[in-house]
Amino acid sequence: MRDLQTLPKAHLHLHLELGMRPGTLADLAAKYDQPVPEIRGYGNFTAFSATCQAAMDFLRERGDWERLAEEVCLDAVADGAVYVEPSFWPTQYRGIWGSDRATWEMVLEVFDAAAARHGICVRFMAPVDRVLDDEAAAIALAELAISLQPQGDGIGVVSFGLHNDEVGHPPQDFVESFRIAREGGLQITPHAGELEHGQFVKDSIDLLGAHRIQHGVRSFEVPGLVEEIAAAGVCLDVCPTSNIMLSVFPSLAEHPLPALLAAGVKVSINADDPLLFGPSMLDEYELCRRELGLSDEQLAYVARCSIECGNAPDAVKASALAGIDAWLATPA
Repeated sequence: MRDLQTLPKAHLHLHLELGMRPGTLADLAAKYDQPVPEIRGYGNFTAFSATCQAAMDFLRERGDWERLAEEVCLDAVADGAVYVEPSFWPTQYRGIWGSDRATWEMVLEVFDAAAARHGICVRFMAPVDRVLDDEAAAIALAELAISLQPQGDGIGVVSFGLHNDEVGHPPQDFVESFRIAREGGLQITPHAGELEHGQFVKDSIDLLGAHRIQHGVRSFEVPGLVEEIAAAGVCLDVCPTSNIMLSVFPSLAEHPLPALLAAGVKVSINADDPLLFGPSMLDEYELCRRELGLSDEQLAYVARCSIECGNAPDAVKASALAGIDAWLATPA
């Protein structure tokens, strides 16, 4: 079989801090004299969310962020990624860095340096926290994200997301902030159709103008929606292991990824939170080949979707797409 590591691809669904390595988590816990959080074994979003917060609490100094940036870039290169678009919510770090802008500027600086060292393109998604942010805070985040867009082929914020627990927090809570972000030039990339009904996917497209959906795997719950997504070219950034560990589906065998591909939907394969779920993006590709039976042609299509639907500079996209064609042309 063709080597999936050499297939050029983009990682479009990665929560930044949760790209941390388990060994780094343990080192930072020791540094700050704290117990190491449990990073496996939960089966619901509440337990998962608490573990996320514990990991984030250990990023206190610039050196901690430099280590994270170094390892996220190294791990992406090891996965065969040419582009990574992590999501980052700065508000919880105001007490350390003084403001959301100062936090963003520090993160962009350290990732710019790490990406240059390792020859990978990194740009960012700025998400609204649908549980903790109100519309006024979301508008402020949208305006800040617009101001942090890349200059030329440089690093910056390129997409505007919506994360945290969907239940009880529909897309229509944030219509104005997403209008501002969309008209300001950001790609619209909310979480939807993971913990809530597939109607949240339709609402994210109709009300927020979504270009990509983080997850979107419950779209089949709305009659005709999968066909609508395919026709519109909206990309679903799916994370199979995450969906099983958080009980979205009872088993991988019941995951709808093959059906989405059969319906002509654009799909990318992603790790979501490697620290907590375990698999890297490359592991997820290999899992989809081994357990879901995806062919090399399907996996090349997924990689192509990840490149075309992300926000890498044109030169990075062109090189990656040529690499995908070359990979598929190589005899298996």
